[in-house]
Amino acid sequence: MSNNFGSRKPAEWLTLALAIVIILLGLPMVIMGAQLAMLGGSDYYVICGIVVVAAGVLILMSRLLGAFLYLAALAGTWLWAFYEVGVDPVGLLPRVFGPTILGILVVCAIPVLRRMEARRTTVGGAI
Repeated sequence: MSNNFGSRKPAEWLTLALAIVIILLGLPMVIMGAQLAMLGGSDYYVICGIVVVAAGVLILMSRLLGAFLYLAALAGTWLWAFYEVGVDPVGLLPRVFGPTILGILVVCAIPVLRRMEARRTTVGGAI
């Protein structure tokens, strides 16, 4: 039986590293977002954090759905940011810059995820 980890290409390892980064960034959003929501603040952070963590886990599992889930969270982040501050660039920048950079990386990872998912399903190694 061959080891699937040894046959991974560098782009696949980078995609998995991106998934771990996404998870690690989403977890504090969930925890601190829940604390903020309990204090009467916005529910955005806890909801978005849950979606981001789920997206990271799905990407880690080599599922293309994770990329689209992250991009949906990014779209929601942009909508929330416009709702919060309008079109003020100074107000938008801290809310959308980091998530958008990750979104660009996720878009770049989509072809890699497609290959990984296709290989996983054709080999019969469904997770």
